[in-house]
Amino acid sequence: MARYNPKDIEPKWRAAWANADVFRTRNDDPRPKYYVLEMFPYPSGRIHMGHVRNYAMGDVVARYRRAQGHAVLHPMGWDAFGMPAENAAMERGVHPRGWTYENIAAMREQLKLLGLSIDWSREFATCDPAYYGQQQAWFLKLLDRGLVYRKEATVNWDPVDMTVLANEQVIDGRGWRSGAVVEKKKLTQWFLRITDYADDLIEGLSTLDRWPDKVRTMQENWIGRSTGLRMTFDFAGAPPVGFESGLEVYTTRPDTLFGAAFVGVAPDHPLAEQLGAANPAVAAFVAECRRGGTSEAEIEGAEKLGYDTGLRVAHPFDPDKTLPVWIANFILMDYGTGAIFGCPAHDQRDLDFARKYGLPVLPVVLPADAHPATFMVGADAYTGPGKIFNSGFLDGLAIEQAKAAAVAKIEEMGRGKGATVYRLRDWGVSRQRYWGCPIPVIHCGKCGFVP
Repeated sequence: MARYNPKDIEPKWRAAWANADVFRTRNDDPRPKYYVLEMFPYPSGRIHMGHVRNYAMGDVVARYRRAQGHAVLHPMGWDAFGMPAENAAMERGVHPRGWTYENIAAMREQLKLLGLSIDWSREFATCDPAYYGQQQAWFLKLLDRGLVYRKEATVNWDPVDMTVLANEQVIDGRGWRSGAVVEKKKLTQWFLRITDYADDLIEGLSTLDRWPDKVRTMQENWIGRSTGLRMTFDFAGAPPVGFESGLEVYTTRPDTLFGAAFVGVAPDHPLAEQLGAANPAVAAFVAECRRGGTSEAEIEGAEKLGYDTGLRVAHPFDPDKTLPVWIANFILMDYGTGAIFGCPAHDQRDLDFARKYGLPVLPVVLPADAHPATFMVGADAYTGPGKIFNSGFLDGLAIEQAKAAAVAKIEEMGRGKGATVYRLRDWGVSRQRYWGCPIPVIHCGKCGFVP
């Protein structure tokens, strides 16, 4: 040929490959095995250049390994469940199954034009009952082993898409697809107990010696193991109903207890909800907090807002001192206990909050080059090393020594216990929309939930 003509040549060889089953993989092939899998496409109906790039790269790897003498398994599948299919089907007045499989057929033919070395005999879609049946069987095994459970949880609810959103799917307080203002709702959800494996996950990171350090660090921070203290503050005066035994907080810095200026609770904390039910001003403040961003990054960067409840708690180490109880928008209900004590001198969020609301700032960690009579904290909290001062029985101790001593004292007083806490959360897997893997449980009025 004087010129390459893909419309003539490529169909001929695609047909030859298909007729000879060139890319079919046999399980009993004696050659060394190699598996190539790209991310499954979502069957929207049309492929684009992103698909071409993705599958061309995978195809290069598959063909290279075949040339090296490997038996290569290079399959294709379709990530076929999800809201776009359901919404499109509702707009057209059809069943999402029909819309999805029609799109799969169209995209399969489009992908075949690329001449990819795919074993199409292994093709499946995640909406095939044979596929999601395996997911359901796995779910039931987890349920049998106690690794699946139900609980009420506060969620991000999209009132237009009628579904729960992850924090990352809420952008400036709105749903990432619908653009609707997201509501905070309490729903009973299914959860997987991934937190049972938090330590295993962290320890396993050390075995990933070919992973970039920054990725391993990111994973470790995501799991977020921290050791600290769970302790209870007694209320000064009559306690709120249900809090007769006090207000439990979690802290990673028990060494700074003498520098505490306030105790704060999350807007979703049971105490905040109880106060909001009786006080419209509290309810309005909580509602304002719920309209903000939901990811940790958004909460961290937002203006620090608080509401003084008028309640006070007794300081555990100083009988003459009480601390005000605030509701604060930067406290996360799903970390620790949803309540903290704030030491403004040594935590930037606490410092910003204290400066805004005129709360005292008492430094209790002294840098090595500072004098106790003159050391002060300005615009930046001091988070470095040093010796404890202004702290009674903790004075003169290094930070780690002071942490241990404070924990021991609280435990001796019967007011708390040393604890390990994780940022990792159990995975919510509840289903509010139709077009997804059905959770294989029947809800019976007499027996509860039945597999």
